[in-house]
Amino acid sequence: MIITREFGMDEMKRAAVKMASLSIYKGILNRTVPKAFYRLLWSAGRSEEEFLNAWGDFFAVLCERGCSENLAGCITGTALYDENAFSLAAAGGAEDFPETLMHAVERDLQIILDISSVTPRQLLAGCPFEADVASLRLPEWKTGEPVDALRGDLKAGIRKMAEYYRENGCGMYARYRAFIWRDKKIQPVAYPDKTSLADLKGYELQRTLATDNTLSFLQGLPANNCLLYGDRGTGKSSTVKALLNAYYTKGLRMIEMPKESLMDFPLLVDQIAAIPMKFIIFIDDLSFSKQNDTYAALKAVLEGGLAARPENTLIYATSNRRHLVRETFSDREGDEVHRGDTMQESLSLADRFGLSISFTLPDKARFLEIVRLLARQRQLDGYMEELEQGAERWATARGGRSPRCARQYINDAEARIRRGQKLL
Repeated sequence: MIITREFGMDEMKRAAVKMASLSIYKGILNRTVPKAFYRLLWSAGRSEEEFLNAWGDFFAVLCERGCSENLAGCITGTALYDENAFSLAAAGGAEDFPETLMHAVERDLQIILDISSVTPRQLLAGCPFEADVASLRLPEWKTGEPVDALRGDLKAGIRKMAEYYRENGCGMYARYRAFIWRDKKIQPVAYPDKTSLADLKGYELQRTLATDNTLSFLQGLPANNCLLYGDRGTGKSSTVKALLNAYYTKGLRMIEMPKESLMDFPLLVDQIAAIPMKFIIFIDDLSFSKQNDTYAALKAVLEGGLAARPENTLIYATSNRRHLVRETFSDREGDEVHRGDTMQESLSLADRFGLSISFTLPDKARFLEIVRLLARQRQLDGYMEELEQGAERWATARGGRSPRCARQYINDAEARIRRGQKLL
């Protein structure tokens, strides 16, 4: 379809019909902007009120996406992030595709390019209400340019699209790196934690163990589920988040799963098993007051259940408890006949993590070294003596030394220095 200056009523309807006929990339019609534009095209053949409502709704969502200056970039961008037979196959490393599939891909992408080039003036000229709405001065958008992969020759653009999918994945997994399991769905996190490995000071051995395991996983080598346990504030959760930020460009994605939702694990893995990317299921602050259904579900997930984790998935959990289940002296001295069996059952969950990494609170020397490293990173070297004195006071007032305590102190100290205040 070629959009011309003579964009009459028939062309308007034909454009809407073409959008309706999308096959491989039909999923873009579920995205906000293409869906609103599709409705606008159909509304021209109905009533003036419906047309004006559709125009306003379309322009509003276009502005919400920050695309009022670039309609083409917005609509072709939805194709770039679409999850379909072509993008899934390319993301999985395929290089040869069925001829029928490629014909459909080329046809769909040409329709998307043509639709994205329609101007407001062409739409107004193609509706029977042009004269009636002329005085309303309807807001207008600019068509802009399509995404880089779809500029120029279309066949070359299709090859670029396939390369993009191979390097970045497809669907929402190409657009986002972090996700959360909520309401039995995988939902993207638009603004993930930005902690980097360089931000974390101390505990080099522990982070090396976690990094090596993650790299083995990404390289398709044997890797273990990982339990990071130990004292509060030592950087267990931050280490996991930093690993995502370090390796998401290598195909790593992370889904945070609340421990109370562990019964949903089979539902979660069903949604990602066929995705050609690597996923870490992150369970933060994992512990149990007693053995229950959730405890049993996690044991089955880690090893031995029918709904085992797929090969593209690992579980990383953090906990303040080494054995995950709270245990009291009365538990040890209970009146059960087979008390040893019960104790073994309580310890068996932690044993199912192939890699357990311990994080303990630093002594004074290690704590001050962390403070010094953070200070140098923020270019506060000239205040080192005062910072060390203040750090020890800060830790004493807050009940103990930890990397979290050191970071909080440096945040406060840096703010004071930048405001010209004294540290001591």
